[in-house]
Amino acid sequence: MQMNLENKIKQVGNPSLMLQNAQVGPYVFPIAPQYTNWYEEVKAWREGAVLLNQSYHMTDLYVRGPDTVKFLSHIGINSFANFGKNKAKQLICCNYDGYVIGDVILLGLEDDEALLIGRPPVCNWAAFQAEISDFDVTTEFDIRSLENTDKPRKLYRYEVQGPKALDILNEVNEGGELTTKFFNMGEITIAGCKGRTLSHGMGGAQGLEIWGPYEEGEKVYNRLMEIGEKYGMLRAGARAYSCAAMESGWIPSPLPAIYSGEKIKPYREWLSANGFEATCSVGGSFQPENVEEYYLTPWDLDYHRVLKFDHDFIGRDALEKMIDSVHRTKVTLVWSKEDVLKIFAGMMEEYPGPKLMELPAGHYAAHPYDQVLVNDQMIGISTYPVYSANERAWISLAVISKDHSTQGDIVDILWGEADGGTNKPHVEKHKQMKVSAEVHPWPIHAASRHNYRKQS
Repeated sequence: MQMNLENKIKQVGNPSLMLQNAQVGPYVFPIAPQYTNWYEEVKAWREGAVLLNQSYHMTDLYVRGPDTVKFLSHIGINSFANFGKNKAKQLICCNYDGYVIGDVILLGLEDDEALLIGRPPVCNWAAFQAEISDFDVTTEFDIRSLENTDKPRKLYRYEVQGPKALDILNEVNEGGELTTKFFNMGEITIAGCKGRTLSHGMGGAQGLEIWGPYEEGEKVYNRLMEIGEKYGMLRAGARAYSCAAMESGWIPSPLPAIYSGEKIKPYREWLSANGFEATCSVGGSFQPENVEEYYLTPWDLDYHRVLKFDHDFIGRDALEKMIDSVHRTKVTLVWSKEDVLKIFAGMMEEYPGPKLMELPAGHYAAHPYDQVLVNDQMIGISTYPVYSANERAWISLAVISKDHSTQGDIVDILWGEADGGTNKPHVEKHKQMKVSAEVHPWPIHAASRHNYRKQS
């Protein structure tokens, strides 16, 4: 019998415990940890310019055929009324019960060809749905380098962002005028190589993503660095990159809502026992026995902004029933300086101390879920704690009760896992502690919050 995710869950007996004790650590960005130092690389996207190499850590899925847009409309909660060539959007997919599987960046390459880019869950879900549906589409994977180490990628993908990003991009461009309106696609020519662009900034700053044939990537990269040097542009390594999502207010990897339910069982049987969904880890103080307690709704992640009932799609009936429910709110939490210092002081005090926090990203699993408390009552979850060199503070994104989501509200984060920690090999023996935190909006940077989607 060929092992798949469903078999693996049955062997373990409980998907929640399987994920909590998975042997894999945080999501990997297979580039250099830092090129200069991560601190100044983080500050570069707020104060100057930074080049991020996104060529390796994401899975790409091409969807092609006359029913491409119809198919995407079938799996996405977004509207596709105006989607086609040179259109882009953040595609959000839910399961049959309306809980989030994940999101990806979606690019309309042609009217009958689209490219999904992101962590594996949505690309896998889309490929499965294309296989079992009657839509006239085909799919082609370009697997992330971590799972496909011997095969080069089809595309290079770079991002230049920061206050000086457009100065660099305009100088390096040998083609026509750049398209800089938020989430619009265009073209650029660098070192004689024509590429395509998306106006999109992971750190909340203005800039462009650039992609083209992988074999042209080195030539394009070298030219960007040559011109960027005049502007003091830095390259962001993996350590700096791990902070970008939190500053921009994006929760990159909610646990995909696929581990339970009979209707979605064929998908679990389709998924490999060695793939991302079967090997990824959950970490943190929120450790329910029922895996469904990890599942999030579009409202939890603030994706109800793009939820449109102008088409039939997977999960629509369930989401319509959720509309009038009490929903949680996404916020940024700024961790108490005094309490964070206690965590680091614990490294030099009696063992075991508080859970260690790596710098600059403190999370230690692909899906971090820490309890957020008020008066010792859980009101939500905190995800992806990082040290922001720009804010000079530890921050995380959280999904919490609306009653406690006003700026300035004080909550507690329960830091560390119960009973000294799970069986993840990268989790040292430790003790839990409460960390006080103040509620702020997302993105935390006011200029990003007000100007990010207004780029013209």
